[in-house]
Amino acid sequence: MAVGILGIAYHLPDRVETNEDLLRQNPDWLMDRVGDRLGIRSRHIAAPGETASDLGFQAARRLLREAGAKPDEIDYLLFCTQSPDYFLPSAACILQDRLGLGKHVGALDFNLGCSGYVYGLHLAKCLIACGQARRVLLIVADTYSKFIHPRDRTVRVLFGDGAAATLIGPTDGPGIGEFVLGTDGAGANDLIVPSGGLRQPHSSETAREMTDLTGCTRTQDHLFMDGQAIFDFAMTVVPRNVRALLAKAKLAAHQVDWYAYHQANQFMLEGLAAESSIPMAKMVLSFEDVGNTVSASIPIAVQRYVEAGKIRPGHQVMMVGFGVGYSWGACLVTWG
Repeated sequence: MAVGILGIAYHLPDRVETNEDLLRQNPDWLMDRVGDRLGIRSRHIAAPGETASDLGFQAARRLLREAGAKPDEIDYLLFCTQSPDYFLPSAACILQDRLGLGKHVGALDFNLGCSGYVYGLHLAKCLIACGQARRVLLIVADTYSKFIHPRDRTVRVLFGDGAAATLIGPTDGPGIGEFVLGTDGAGANDLIVPSGGLRQPHSSETAREMTDLTGCTRTQDHLFMDGQAIFDFAMTVVPRNVRALLAKAKLAAHQVDWYAYHQANQFMLEGLAAESSIPMAKMVLSFEDVGNTVSASIPIAVQRYVEAGKIRPGHQVMMVGFGVGYSWGACLVTWG
C-alpha cells in the first residue's frame, strides 16, 4: 500500500513585521543587508494571546475543508511544536477536541524544530504502514517570536510565526518514499532557550539582560543562536544527507524535480545548493514575506509552489529539514 500526501494547508498570523518596521525601532540595524543577503523582507508575528496551537487549528480546519475530509475520517493526530501552550496537557489532545475529531483518535505532541516536518511524515507513514491508522493529520506550528528579545538582531530578523497541516493517507502511485534521519545532540547549546524549563526555571537571574560583543541584547529567557555554528553544521551534514538519500532511493540528483529544504534564509540555501551541486532553479524558495517559520517552513513553501503550478503531479520532491537539536532528516515524495 502506497502512502502519500493528500493535501496541505497553512495559516499565518495577521500581523506583519517588515524590515522597515525593524529599522524604525532599531536605527543602527543594517536592514538593507538583511533583505539582500538573507532574502527576508517581512515576517508574520503571532498576537500576544495567540499560540502555536491556535495557528495549527486554523491550518487544520482549512485543510479539512479544502480536502473534503470529515473529522471522523482522521485516525491519528500528530502535533509538532517547540512553543507549546502548556507543559501539560498535550496540545494534540486539545486540538483533537477543538477540531471535533473522534475519540478513537491517537494524539500526541513531539518537540522538534526545523526537521520536524520530515520526522512527522516519517511517523505518519509508519503509523499507516503498520495498520494503526488509515489517515493521519500532521500539524506543525511554531511561534518563535515569543522567545526573541526585541533587541537581538541575530534572530529577530530571521524568524516568523506560522503553521501548516498535512493530511497523509493511502494513495495511488509511489507517494512518500525513502527517509534518512539523523541526530547530534552535541550541538544542543548552539540554538537554545536556556531557561524556562525544569532544568533552569525562570528567575530574576535568568531575566537579567546581557549585551554581547556584537551589540545584541538578550536574557537567558530568550532564544540564543550561534549563527556560525549552525551554518557550519548545515554545510557539513545536509549535503551528506542528500547524497545518502539519493543513494538509498537509487536516484541521480538530476532525477529529482524539486529540492524543498528548510527555508532558513537565502544565504544558507544558496550555500547548501552549491555544496550539493544542485542548480538554484530546482530549489524551492519561499521565505521573503514569511521568514524562517521553523517546522512549518517546508510545507508552507511546498504548498505555495503547488498553488503556483510549479510542483505538479508526478514530480519528485526531496524535502530536507535541519537545525535545532542538532536534528536533520530528508525524504522523497512523488507528488500526487
